[in-house]
Amino acid sequence: MNKHLNNFFKMLDVWAVENPKPMSDLKYVNPYTFVVAVILSAQSTDKSVNLATEKLFPVADNPKAMLDLGIDNLKSYIKTIGLYNNKAKSIIDMSQDLINRFNGKVPDNRDDLESLAGVGRKSANVIMNHIYGADTIAVDTHVIRLVNRFSLFDLDDENTAGINTESPVEIEKLLLRITPDKYKGRVSDWLVLHGRYVCKAKKPECDKCSVAKYCLYKDFIK
Repeated sequence: MNKHLNNFFKMLDVWAVENPKPMSDLKYVNPYTFVVAVILSAQSTDKSVNLATEKLFPVADNPKAMLDLGIDNLKSYIKTIGLYNNKAKSIIDMSQDLINRFNGKVPDNRDDLESLAGVGRKSANVIMNHIYGADTIAVDTHVIRLVNRFSLFDLDDENTAGINTESPVEIEKLLLRITPDKYKGRVSDWLVLHGRYVCKAKKPECDKCSVAKYCLYKDFIK
């Protein structure tokens, strides 16, 4: 077996023991509020989103309540979050769409989710995974970084030849292909959490890493 792939499997085994049921850092109370939180989290930290939504969700935890709140009042709750003007519009439009097209319910498939304002492929994958338990893989900057640091494109086969190693869609396809079925529903959360707290962009904390012995990247940063 290719050494990079074999090491990746061993990392997954470690994470499965350490964190068998990984959870999103975003706080929510129901599927609708999770969608709102995901929209707010774009280019923002989960911490900043949680600080805003802990006050927002008690007054608007469903599409109708959000529309009744209105865009101006919504902005007052989320003004500490980056791009809050655009995000407020997306949340209002998304809420209206849920009422008009989906009877107020969050859809369970990618096409319908991506048709909602503020929801792209990555967000749809996150929602399907966390709300409906789908084996989808969401690719963000952490996942892109780790896949490249772990050299998962160096598999020496025709399936990885010429792949854009910075493309979220290509990385999603790769992870879906190489990740064992039992881990597909959890792999993106493990990668995100590992990239956020351990294998950081500027200063990876290799001395604190539980999978360091399976990682070839550390050999390049000594």
